[in-house]
Amino acid sequence: MDRRARTYRGALALLLAGGILVTGCGGSGTSNDSATADRGVAGSGGPAGGKQPPAAPSAVPGQDEDGASRAEDGTARESEAPDYLSTFALDVDTASYGYARRTLGDGQLPAAGTVRPEEFVNSFRQGYERPEGNGFSVSVDGARPGAADWSLVRVGLATKAAPDSGDRPPAALTFVVDISGSMSEPGRLDLAKTSLGILADELRDDDSVSLVTFSDQAETRLPMTRLQGNRTKVRDAIEEMEPADSTNVAAGVERGYDEAVEGHRKGATNRVVLLSDALANTGETDADAILERIGGAREEYGITLFGVGVGSDYGDELMERLTNKGDGNTTYIADETQARKVFVDQLPAHVELRARDAKAQVAFDRETVQQFRLVGYENRKVADDDFRDDGVDGGEVGPGHTVTALYAVRLREGASGHVATATVRWLDPRTRKAHEETGSVETGAIDGKLWGGGSERLQVTAVAAYFADTLRGGDLPGTPALGELATRAKALASSTEDSSVEKLATMIEQADRIKNGGGDEPPGDGAEGEVG
Repeated sequence: MDRRARTYRGALALLLAGGILVTGCGGSGTSNDSATADRGVAGSGGPAGGKQPPAAPSAVPGQDEDGASRAEDGTARESEAPDYLSTFALDVDTASYGYARRTLGDGQLPAAGTVRPEEFVNSFRQGYERPEGNGFSVSVDGARPGAADWSLVRVGLATKAAPDSGDRPPAALTFVVDISGSMSEPGRLDLAKTSLGILADELRDDDSVSLVTFSDQAETRLPMTRLQGNRTKVRDAIEEMEPADSTNVAAGVERGYDEAVEGHRKGATNRVVLLSDALANTGETDADAILERIGGAREEYGITLFGVGVGSDYGDELMERLTNKGDGNTTYIADETQARKVFVDQLPAHVELRARDAKAQVAFDRETVQQFRLVGYENRKVADDDFRDDGVDGGEVGPGHTVTALYAVRLREGASGHVATATVRWLDPRTRKAHEETGSVETGAIDGKLWGGGSERLQVTAVAAYFADTLRGGDLPGTPALGELATRAKALASSTEDSSVEKLATMIEQADRIKNGGGDEPPGDGAEGEVG
């Protein structure tokens, strides 16, 4: 994702993919949009964040609350004020949640390093109001989970819904498919072939596709080809794929981008789609080095990378880094139900983008906020000074996406009024013009009771976040035991009539049994969310 290396400076607070805060009382609020806005972020906020907040007051260690630091002899000395800003790139990935479902269904707990709470949260419907134009709508609500004086604050952003298939620009998609030996396992290459066959039937006649395969080397199976009159040719190329040898992801990605550039269509959405278990063992295996080879194609032609992970043994870290740095996002499929969701419901409608290089910056108010903590988003941080530097890459967001994040916020005793101000900045995908949306939130929006309160979707979000934090060994304030989380998820599944919440309850029960030495049950069908 880095177009140029930048040093992360200062005590950078909490990373929030896609969150912005809006003025509200009981969860309602307002937001304002300005094109190419260069004003500063309003508000001077609470303590530096990004890690488990200390139990002490809000000042950064070694500093008084007025920002002055003290020398070893205790005398005051001049210093910069504490960093009350949280700056981050937006993110719409969901692969971590899908892979956790697969792993738990196989009777194992997911490795802590593969659990990203933001991707659990972003796998569920939120019901946010959509904007009328091509920018973002923002919303915020919150509640008290019963953990002393902590509140949860849900910040969210949504883009305009995807247009009808006939209304979007044509797509030029280059599929890069892993055919290494590890892909011979059921649920890998066979699922990739099924997925591509499904998509070949769903794309429009004026869409184009090309096909690259890789094992120890990469090979072009099909140059960029219009689907009109060529669907049989495309399906034949897909069916001819068979497992081969080792996994040279670098060769596949590089060849894929070569084909995408060769077949680039002006006015179309040009994208590389990587289907792999991402278990690179040949050639270059470092994501930064792989993406550096094709950086010019990304920047000059605007080609984005969409990753689709498969397999019980899956290189989650490599795939996520590739797609983050490739201006795209990643998802995970374990069965045909999930494949249909991604390749029928999501990819055809979401091939175009609503925003490029989207970043957000949140300022907490030191007068009201004692501590704050973001749940997840650790790998999306951006230096504060780079927020309005449009040469520093952010996240790419498509139509119909929602991005949600949770803060744990501890207010000062008796505090009332302004909590935080936030700004989100993005570039129009076609004109590259910068736009900003700004909003703020008040204490009245986060005072209600969480469990049994007015917002069922907020409760679902909290269950998903608490579950993810438990899986990775965190200590988020107010986290219930797994048994209680499962019970709450079941009740929410019933009240919302949402099958995806029922599957979440099943996952939590599986994790509880595994932790307590019990057996497991067969995995359910595909997870359902609003992002792909």
